Amino acid sequence: MTRIRDAFTAQDGSRRKAFIPFITCGDPTLSFTGGALLAMQEAGADLIELGIPFSDPTAEGPVIQEANIRALAGGVTADRAFGMVKEVRGRGLTVPLVFMTYANVVFGYGTERFAAKAAEAGVQGAILLDVPFEEKEEFSEPLAKEGLELVSLIAPTSHDRIRTIAREARGFVYCVSSLGVTGVRSKITTGIGAMVELVREGTDVPVAVGFGISTPGQAAKMAGLSDGAIVGSAIVRLVAEHGEGAVPFVAEYVKSMADAVHSA
Repeated sequence: MTRIRDAFTAQDGSRRKAFIPFITCGDPTLSFTGGALLAMQEAGADLIELGIPFSDPTAEGPVIQEANIRALAGGVTADRAFGMVKEVRGRGLTVPLVFMTYANVVFGYGTERFAAKAAEAGVQGAILLDVPFEEKEEFSEPLAKEGLELVSLIAPTSHDRIRTIAREARGFVYCVSSLGVTGVRSKITTGIGAMVELVREGTDVPVAVGFGISTPGQAAKMAGLSDGAIVGSAIVRLVAEHGEGAVPFVAEYVKSMADAVHSA
C-alpha cells in the first residue's frame, strides 16, 4: 500500500528529499491529467498533488485560478476526479497522491463519503487550503477512518502556532514559503530555515516547502532547508501554454526539478 511517507523514504529506510508537483484535475481534460500523472512519475516525481477544481480558490493566483475555471467549464467534478485516479492507478501509477482543494468541496460532497471515495480511488491524503488548524478535526477524523492523512499547512504568519500545528501533523507538513497566493516568484525571502526548525521541534513528520518555487535552483535551495519542494503554478502554466500537447513539456520540466531536489 502506497503511503505519503514513502515519498520521503529511500529504499534503505533513510530520509530522502522529495519533489512534489501539482496539477489541476481536468485541465484541459481528465484524459490529459491521467497521462500527465504517469509522465511525472516517470520523470521523478515522488508524490503528486491533485487539485480538485473549485469556483472560488482563494489561495490561488491567476494561473491556477484560470486552470480551475477551465476544468469546471469542462465538467470536472469530484466524482470524475475519483474515477480518473482509479483508472490511472490501474495503468501503473504508484506514487502517493494527495488531493488539494477547499473545505466546501469536501463538505458539500459529504466528508465521510468524500473520504471513502478518495480512499477507494487510491488517494493517500488531502490538503484543504482554507481549513484553519482549530477546525481541522471535522475533516481529519473522517479522513483518518479511511486511512487518509490531512496535511497541515504552516505559513510565515503562523508564528507561535507552528510548534502546536506540527505536533499534530500527519503525512507531511506543507510549509508555505511566501505571503499571498500561489504563483511564480523571482525570489523567496522568507526565513524558511527558521520555520522548518520550529516544525522539527514539534514533529518528525517530513516538511516540504511550496508557493513560488519555479526554477531548479530555487527547488534545490528549498529542499536543502527542508525535506522537499512543491511546485504548482509553473507546471500549470505549461499546461495552459501547450494544452493537450503539454505532457512532454511537463515531463521535461518535472525531471529538471526532481533532479535538482534529489541532489540537494
